[in-house]
Amino acid sequence: MKQPKDSSSSTSTNRTAGSGSKVTKKGLATQKAQKLKRVREMLASKKSEARQELQTGSNDDLLRGASKADTVNKPSGASRGGPQQTGLSTLQKKMQQKLKGARFRWINEAMYTETGAHTFKMVQADPSIFEEYHQGFAAQVQKWPVNPVDIFIGQLQGRSRAVVADLGCGEAALSAAVGAQHTVHSFDLVAHNERITACNIADVPLPDESVDVAIFSLALMGTDFIKFVREASRILRTGGELKIAEVVSRIADVSAFVTALEGQGFRLDHKDSRNKMFIMLDLTKISARPATFRAVPGLLKPCIYKRR
Repeated sequence: MKQPKDSSSSTSTNRTAGSGSKVTKKGLATQKAQKLKRVREMLASKKSEARQELQTGSNDDLLRGASKADTVNKPSGASRGGPQQTGLSTLQKKMQQKLKGARFRWINEAMYTETGAHTFKMVQADPSIFEEYHQGFAAQVQKWPVNPVDIFIGQLQGRSRAVVADLGCGEAALSAAVGAQHTVHSFDLVAHNERITACNIADVPLPDESVDVAIFSLALMGTDFIKFVREASRILRTGGELKIAEVVSRIADVSAFVTALEGQGFRLDHKDSRNKMFIMLDLTKISARPATFRAVPGLLKPCIYKRR
């Protein structure tokens, strides 16, 4: 039997300050729909602005490189009247990559500054948003000295069979690597492949206390990330393991962050901060999550990529 859903004291009432008038469910739904529409319009507008900026800012480069680009891309036989072929010049390819990078940064920011439920609704309405995000994310991973997922894979390869929940799994690389050894449930906003179940990771379709290991690999992205942790507590058996990898720069106060995690029924067993980019936390579930909780703002800062 699934435990009752969370009730956050920060969102348990919907009274307008000073007036006492109640906001109807219909009104809330309308506000959320309008907010979602504004996010989509913002993404579309930013994409258009980026394309215009790139075109405008590259006019001189295009003029200087036009002759060279034409020479590089001119097919053999063109001067003899043969069939013309089309292709992107090196400069055009560079512009295209800049545009993709800009789009990734804006999607990334939207995911970090909205609730999990809002982001899930947004990408379900337009799955291409999630695909674009993961293309950009994959490009970032290539620059890292180590990928936390690979660390988790190594840990799981060295242990006995377990039931694992990969929460915010991306392309389910963990399942692909250890799925034959362990039972791995992979969850993310979009089912990128057959291994993944699409959902808001604050509400995954697993029974209470059915999991041995729960993993968040750079997946605590929403403003309500503590709900993700509470869901991990619900599905983990007592004595189960919670493994978290997070970007160091997101955590202003590690002690306060750990205290918030422990407040959901966990005990910190190990902290690995040797990597300058990521911090790795190993916790054990020692008790059920509390029935209610108070959100503490500022525990995790959004991971915003700088414009280059």
